[in-house]
Amino acid sequence: MDFITTKEVASKWGISDRRILQYCTAGRIDGAEKIGHAWLIPKSASKPVDKRYKTNKKEVK
Repeated sequence: MDFITTKEVASKWGISDRRILQYCTAGRIDGAEKIGHAWLIPKSASKPVDKRYKTNKKEVK
């Protein structure tokens, strides 16, 4: 399995390196492994859904 760094994933997904670290720490990226102080993420990993925002907003009357 090929791995890439958090900085490479951040540029690929268009989000910050810090947000990638938060996803890894929370276990939201499947296959991510911590080696020493660095996280390695599989190239095939998909971006998790950001739970901070609701996708289905109800219409207010």
